[in-house]
Amino acid sequence: MLKDSGIHFIAIEGVIGVGKTTLAQIIAQRWNAMCIEENYDKNPFLEKFYENPEAYAFQTQLFFLLDRHKQLQNSALQSDLFHDLLVSDYTYDKDQIFASQNLSDSEYAMYETIARSLDKDIPKPDLVVYLQASVPILLERIRSRGRAMEKAIEGNYLKDLQERYDHHFWHYTSAPVLIINTDNIDFVHNENHLNLILDAISACPTQTTYFVPQGSL
Repeated sequence: MLKDSGIHFIAIEGVIGVGKTTLAQIIAQRWNAMCIEENYDKNPFLEKFYENPEAYAFQTQLFFLLDRHKQLQNSALQSDLFHDLLVSDYTYDKDQIFASQNLSDSEYAMYETIARSLDKDIPKPDLVVYLQASVPILLERIRSRGRAMEKAIEGNYLKDLQERYDHHFWHYTSAPVLIINTDNIDFVHNENHLNLILDAISACPTQTTYFVPQGSL
């Protein structure tokens, strides 16, 4: 638990398929936290983006940017008497990582103008948990969850995206970052593996920390 830790907002981050939402849901349940989840299924452009990225990238990113802004701003305004902890399956900054990869130069310039105008009164996480996995593992997890729109995702796209994520969080200074390699663990089906991760989060690192849990337990 995080009692008396000073941590009130944890953001779970990572590339597509790494297990962000699942871990956020587990933390919310185990630690009685309020959970904010990305509304990927409400984005009317996402499926079209996977079919035709160049035609629908800007609309897709703009929807996510505005929706994440609204979610986080609302969470900051809410007075929740039943939860001392907020957990989300994304950071507000994440959208810029995708935008830098998916948008053309002119689209990205317009996107940045909009993003900068919105970047006010957004709560910042006290701790970021950045989940990593190798591209083959990510592809396996994406296929196993069976979302039809994600069938077209390729390894090269994930590799490029992961490099951007790594660069972003190795240089992230807004909060401590706990980087966890999840290649050799299954925190969904193995309680010991889950406890390794929860214990690492409970330790409340105060700087960028890299953790490689062993899956032999």
